[in-house]
Amino acid sequence: MLSGFKKFILRGNVVDMAVGVVIGAAFATVVGAFTKDFLTPLIGAIVGKTGDFATFSPQIRNQVFNIGDLINQIISFLLVAAAVYFFVVLPVNALMTRMRKDEPVAPPTTKKCPECLSDIPIEARRCAHCGQPVAVSVAA
Repeated sequence: MLSGFKKFILRGNVVDMAVGVVIGAAFATVVGAFTKDFLTPLIGAIVGKTGDFATFSPQIRNQVFNIGDLINQIISFLLVAAAVYFFVVLPVNALMTRMRKDEPVAPPTTKKCPECLSDIPIEARRCAHCGQPVAVSVAA
């Protein structure tokens, strides 16, 4: 029972997934800190709000709308999504395209009749449709 579990855990895709989750969580933390510590103060300076823009929370009828924090989370999500797309998805797609082998093209089995333009077998000496003699082609 434990040997089956050990085989499952040590499979390459399970270990790769675990590493990806840990790296992704660490990356999300870095992006969150970048957004909180750099981008939102920059947005606050541009908008003219003193202090951290993340604390921007207008009140309507005693209800608090934490717009600044929502903007922080949206920016963090977009940065993580862009990084995943540009640094993971695009390179993997390019690698898969390069690794995909083109299938060989099958040799043609028909040719066009020069008189009526019908498809006829490569070995044919006369067109079945118009009776015109055609040059014999040798199949490859």
